[in-house]
Amino acid sequence: MSDTAAEPGYAARRRTRRDLTGKHVLITGASSGIGRAAAIAVAARGGVVILLARRGDELATVVDEITATGGTAFGYPCDVTDAESVEHTVKAVLDEHDHVDMLVNNAGRSIRRAVHRSTDRLHDFERTMAVNYFGAVRMTLALLPQMRERKFGHVVNISSAGVQVATPRFAAYLASKAALDKFAEVTAAEMLADNVTFTTIHMPLVRTPMIAPSGKQGPSQSPEWAADTVVRALTDRPKRIDVPVGTLAEYGSLFAPRLKDRILHQYYRALPDSPAAKGEVPVSETLVTHHKPHRAPSTAGRAARTALRRTVNLVPGIHW
Repeated sequence: MSDTAAEPGYAARRRTRRDLTGKHVLITGASSGIGRAAAIAVAARGGVVILLARRGDELATVVDEITATGGTAFGYPCDVTDAESVEHTVKAVLDEHDHVDMLVNNAGRSIRRAVHRSTDRLHDFERTMAVNYFGAVRMTLALLPQMRERKFGHVVNISSAGVQVATPRFAAYLASKAALDKFAEVTAAEMLADNVTFTTIHMPLVRTPMIAPSGKQGPSQSPEWAADTVVRALTDRPKRIDVPVGTLAEYGSLFAPRLKDRILHQYYRALPDSPAAKGEVPVSETLVTHHKPHRAPSTAGRAARTALRRTVNLVPGIHW
């Protein structure tokens, strides 16, 4: 058969693979931020969106917003840290929708605090693991049997570029995301014959309510940009989606680990802990006070950040 004759069949199969029309896509943490934006984007592509979040009223608002524009969405209040809540919710979803084609593990908890301020706060590490790792694993395990039975399934895990960078002050958050990365890598190898695939998105900083208490942390992307990335993960199903800063950091870890440590230490010194991390201002107050002017950075700090930013822009992200 000639390449010309084979091309239409290949193109048709690729279009079918990329099409989300009618696909049942379950998204956790869908009441705000990346989850909300991703739900809207998936519904716009014809997907049947199943939204999970703890806050039922906000979840209902997102469902109404999607259905008002002609999309199909269903909301289920659920706490991914509660085994009974997940079991009950997944049973209800499968009873009412028969199956779930794709899972987006988006629900997350972030804590930005230096380790020396966390020596009496083991609960910081326990709470991030409860949501970011155990919650995502719990959802994956609950949906995996029906995916294997149907010989189709795709799981998208929202990780962080910080896992590759080892960003200071995020030890608790990044450790939980790193654990999820390795869980997905191992499970993907085991599920190859069952046609259950995984994509890990090493997401950069995104402007969501989750980062508000930490104040200014550097350049960030919009939730809509993040949603487009989630859609790409669902349609193309690559193993990973990285951004330039993560790629550069991994090269640094391989070829110049000590230099990387020095650069990150300067970053650590240039951006101090937020008032919330120091315990000086309650989290609720940081949401309205984070716009106050910060101490002007030093000339050396500005030069280092400018050089780093320019270097990062030269490095392509990885999508494979």
